[in-house]
Amino acid sequence: MSLSPDTAAASDTAAAPGTEPGTAPPPRQDSGERRRGLPLAALLALATAVFVTSLTETLPAGLLPGMSHDLRVSESATGQTVTVYAIGTALTAIPLTAATAGWRRKRLLLTAVAGFAAANTVTALSSVYGLTMAARFVAGVAAGVAWALLAGYARRMTPVPLQGRAIAIAMAGIPVALSLGVPAGTFLGQALGWRVAFLAMTALTVVLLGWIVAAVPDHPGRPSGERPLMLRALGVPGVRPVLFVTLLFVLAHTVLYAYIATFLDDLGMGDRTDLVLLVFGVTSLAGIWVVGARIHRRLRALTVAATLLVAAAATLLAVTGDGGAPVYVAAALWGLGWGGLPTLLQTAVGDAGGDHADAAQAMLVTLWNVAMAGGGVLGGVLLEVTGSGSFPWTVLLLLLPVLAVVLAARRHGFPSRRPGA
Repeated sequence: MSLSPDTAAASDTAAAPGTEPGTAPPPRQDSGERRRGLPLAALLALATAVFVTSLTETLPAGLLPGMSHDLRVSESATGQTVTVYAIGTALTAIPLTAATAGWRRKRLLLTAVAGFAAANTVTALSSVYGLTMAARFVAGVAAGVAWALLAGYARRMTPVPLQGRAIAIAMAGIPVALSLGVPAGTFLGQALGWRVAFLAMTALTVVLLGWIVAAVPDHPGRPSGERPLMLRALGVPGVRPVLFVTLLFVLAHTVLYAYIATFLDDLGMGDRTDLVLLVFGVTSLAGIWVVGARIHRRLRALTVAATLLVAAAATLLAVTGDGGAPVYVAAALWGLGWGGLPTLLQTAVGDAGGDHADAAQAMLVTLWNVAMAGGGVLGGVLLEVTGSGSFPWTVLLLLLPVLAVVLAARRHGFPSRRPGA
């Protein structure tokens, strides 16, 4: 997944919705705000943007044979189209967040989505490997802007008691992309050619641009002279624990997810990879629903539960010598734990960051993509050295310090009660 975090908006809403940086938040919400519900049309547009972001990153994984043939390179080289996307995001999320802090939020969102349309179109039409890699890098840059924008955008358009649920709706695009989008894109690519799959992404993105124009409200960026200070954000209590948990949790997940087809093949379940991923995707959606319903008062407990669920899934996979029912149970536990994690982490870092939430969100995006790239590399090394059976044990090893940090950060980072709860 790539998973993931309007960051300037996040800093505003960390104090109170509708207040500009540096102004005192109102002591209580008025009755009009309490009655204001979720702006579903706008939130679903954001969820579609998340879907486009996630699917653009992972779509090549199901289209490697056709892409490598047409680009006249090996499948291994074609697989680097996913890596270069993550690199583009990791390298540019922080500097672009700082550079665009003063932009109006809707303009910035439209620019990022237009970047996906352009990059996917070039990818679909290119027959030159270098040009394809450049287009994928541009897509990663657009993702860096989008991820640092979307969660805070959802927070800003929603009353405080509903902000967690709003982020959960926006982040639902991640498991939908992984569980339904990738298989659908793979099927389309096999039936009509991989280029058609990328052109279909372009068509969806063009529709999304119109949807954003029509349904998503605009908000101002930061006033001139107020730019996010990344290093200062690291000194805010609670930010570092959330970033640490993000790095290790995403690394653990990616080690297994990136090579799940190989892992299942070694268990004799290679022909059922799609069913296992479907179970994972459906339970991920259930996890998002649970988190959205409870996050306002139970962020800490939900984060602990997510860690334990994924650890339980890894344990089950580690001790399962054969395929069958235990693998599906593990996939269900994994999905329940993982599905709501982007919402939990982005909410936690937004709450912890306060006036520096925009910088903290940008760092979370960067670390998320560093962890994804690192998970792919670590998984490849483990596969060559110890075999796929080491993946679940590695997940468990990485989740131990995650659980310890979440439990320790009870005052800042993962408090028992969120601000305003």
